[in-house]
Parts: sequence; C-alpha cells; structure tokens
Amino acid sequence: MSEFLPVKTTDRPLTLIAELTYRCPLSCPYCSNPLNYHDKHYRQELATDDWLRTIRQARNLGVWQLGFSGGEPLLRQDLEVLVKAAAQVELYTTLVTAGTLLTLERATQLCHAGLNHIQISIQDSRAAQSDYLAGIRCFEQKLAAARIVKDLGLPLTLNFVLHRQNIERLEEMLELCEQLQADRVELAQTQYYGWALHNRAALLPTPQQLERAAQIVAVAKKSRICPMGILYVIPDYYEDYPKPCMGGWGRRALVVAPHGDVMPCQAASSIPEIEFANVRDRDLDWIWFESPAFNRFRGTDWMSEPCRSCDRAQIDFGGCRCQALLLTNNAAATDPVCHLSPHHDLVVTAREEALEQSLPLVHRSSVASLGVKEAYHK
Repeated sequence: MSEFLPVKTTDRPLTLIAELTYRCPLSCPYCSNPLNYHDKHYRQELATDDWLRTIRQARNLGVWQLGFSGGEPLLRQDLEVLVKAAAQVELYTTLVTAGTLLTLERATQLCHAGLNHIQISIQDSRAAQSDYLAGIRCFEQKLAAARIVKDLGLPLTLNFVLHRQNIERLEEMLELCEQLQADRVELAQTQYYGWALHNRAALLPTPQQLERAAQIVAVAKKSRICPMGILYVIPDYYEDYPKPCMGGWGRRALVVAPHGDVMPCQAASSIPEIEFANVRDRDLDWIWFESPAFNRFRGTDWMSEPCRSCDRAQIDFGGCRCQALLLTNNAAATDPVCHLSPHHDLVVTAREEALEQSLPLVHRSSVASLGVKEAYHK
C-alpha cells in the first residue's frame, strides 16, 4: 500500500489542460514538452473516444474551462469533434496554438463547433528573430492567424515567452499586440524546465532587462491597449519567494498528456518516482481524489523545514515540485527559489553564470534531446 494516503479535500479542479499531441512544426528552445517527447509511449496518443470520455468526466468533476494544447493541437484531425463535445457540456474552451496551421477554413469550423477563445504564441516582434526562435519561417503565418481570429469575432490572446534574447523588444511586442487588436496579452517568463533549463544560461534575463520591462508593462497597463488586460510576472529566479505552481499541487488543475497520463502540471512527468494514473485505466474522479500521485504533495505533512513551520506554507505550498527536483534532485525539497531554502545558492549561482556565459541555443529536436538528457545525468 502506498505511504501517501488520500488527503481529505473538497477542492475540485477548475481547469483541464488537454495536451492532445506533442507533435509540433516548431522547435522552440524553451519548449515545455518533456525532453523525451518523441518516445514511443507519447506517440501512442489517446483516441477520439478516450478524449470524449475524459471531457465528460472532467465536467462532472467540476472543471469549467478546458485548454486544448500540445505540441500543436491543430495536428489532431478530431479537434472539432472534441471542441463540440466540450461545448455541449458547457465548458469554456481555449485553443492554445502556434498559429502556423490555423487557416480561415479550420478556424471557421472550430468556431462553428463552439470554440470560445484562441491563444496564439509569437516568439518575437520581428520576423527574423521570431523565426529563428521558432526554428522555421512562420512569423507572417502567425500574424495572419491572429487576423483570422479577429475577423471571426473570437477573443484573441497573444502569448510572448520572454527571455534574454527578446525582452529588449518588449515595447515592439506590445505595439504589435495593439496592431493586431489582441484582447489579452500574456508576457510569460520562461519556465526553466526541460529545454529551457538546458538553455538557461542563454535565456535568463538580466536584472537591468527586468527592471526596464517592468516599467514598460506598467505604462502599457495604464494605456489599456488590451481590453482583457496584460499578464506579466517576473521570473522565479529573481523572486524572494516561490510561486504556488498551478495554484498548488493537485488543487486547481488537471493535465492530461497525449498518451493519457494525468498530472497536476505539465512538467510533473519529470519526477521519476511518481507513477501517474492513465485515463485509459481510471476515471478522473478517482485520479483526482484517490490516486497516490495527486495526494503526494497535498497538505503540509510532506513538507520539511523551513516550509512546514513557515507562515507561507498555505500560500506558496513549498513552491514548484518539479523545480525542486531539477535543482536539488529531491522533489520534496523547498523550492530553491525561496530565499529561506538551504539550496538557494543554486539559484544565485545560476543567475551569476547566466551573466557570465554566452552559449548558443539548443532547439527542441529528437536528435538534440539525446544530448540534453545525457547532460542531465552527468
């Protein structure tokens, strides 16, 4: 029997993130997909009926918003069927896409199926830099996709992943958002897992860049260029306290990987000692309330000091479990981002090394992943 017994909770998930596929035409150097995204088990994607059952179970569990992501979810030919099923049970649906495959015909079909909202990622404000980061020529396709969304009358979010290579052009990014009439903007700092962790020395912004970015965002928020607002947070590595990853482990969200494993966050598969249940074998209700994986880091009993006696234990929940693992080799450790962590020096050193080094970016690819994984295990 597992030593991690179910924690009594009445919390129900609000969000289901459906990672329909890890296939993607782009090769971003900060991709959040697992380093081994090309492995056989990830290629054994859920069938349409599996996803339809999962969508119904999610709604019954209390989920009210559903994000179709990937990889590139538009590579799934049954996407319209899934969107329609979600609309029928009154889920608010978002398509999270790179935009390169979003034609007027496909967007119209998705709109008719009941899609509520589209988020398009753009790597930079300039074509050459954006295409370099994406690994393919696609900047103009992204702009065209954004215009299609607006023409169809759907709410449009533009997402820019910020890092040292592009943050200097933040003003241009916001100008582009205004030109494209974005309803909402996400200025998402790079999360240093997987590919981004390998590229951290080339991606981590400088303190000066972040100070300037904060000033630019403050001005933009006052100008109200986006009706639904601008989301911006500074990187974990420059915070005194960690963020409550996904609102806390197993508290607000479910993530279903392409092959059906269910996790509390997109990076949780990086924790090797945890076995995640699969929607092919278990229903979401059991996975959420009873599975050892979702109960592993609920509550505070699992915490060690300084977290257990900290007055922030129920605020940030010890920080990110995946980040703790990647930096300390212990998923139960205090997130090293926290200035109280005994491992905080690892974050300080990472900041210093990023300022000293100028390394080439390694783009996501099946070939590159072999070298990256070897580097992790050295």
